[in-house]
Amino acid sequence: MRIAIIPARGGSKRIPRKNIRAFAGQPLIAYSIKAARESGLFDHVIVSTDDDEIAAIARAHGAETPFVRPAELANDHATTVPVIRQAVQWVQQHMGPVEQVCCIYATAPFLQASALREAHDLFEQRQVGGYVFSATSFPFPIQRSFKLNAEGLVEMFWPEHYNTRSQDLEHAYQDAGQFYWGSAQSYLDNKIFFSTDSMAYLLPRHMVQDIDTPEDWTRAELMYAALRQNGDIA
Repeated sequence: MRIAIIPARGGSKRIPRKNIRAFAGQPLIAYSIKAARESGLFDHVIVSTDDDEIAAIARAHGAETPFVRPAELANDHATTVPVIRQAVQWVQQHMGPVEQVCCIYATAPFLQASALREAHDLFEQRQVGGYVFSATSFPFPIQRSFKLNAEGLVEMFWPEHYNTRSQDLEHAYQDAGQFYWGSAQSYLDNKIFFSTDSMAYLLPRHMVQDIDTPEDWTRAELMYAALRQNGDIA
């Protein structure tokens, strides 16, 4: 069995009810459900939630909500892998053995079914021991980044690179926050995403946007409208 699990708790603080707030005319979670279903990869698309309203909206858009997420995994400190681990355990106990799992975030309106398929192909071809997850490059060399100290003054993280040319610095990448392919066993073993057992499926930067603040939300909707007009997303 191959399943998608979309974690979507009800207690978002910075953007209240974020997972089901209307984004370009649809509940935000609907985009992740749509991409998962259109990929044709999954026997079940399951939403893990503690919230009745989220569960009802998820079902209306074609996902399953066969269990209620335990309260201890729905607080502000719950991390992703234990949430997926609980879901895998429930499915294996009640629905049968699971071979592959894709965690898909509910806040990924740019996610395309084709990306899920291509990353799955990479996962199967390379037979990685960890995960294949979405990532993108940083737009500027992180080695030349700086911070502000307690007095508000500038301090470089790596002052030895003050005069290093950008083209001579190693590229750096970041989690794109869209999906994480793995074996059921990797999730059951609580394996972390970022390790030498994992691989990155790289996305162009214009197809990636975190949505954690109201400013992020506005930017994401503007990007979505532009991408749709340009034919980059369905």
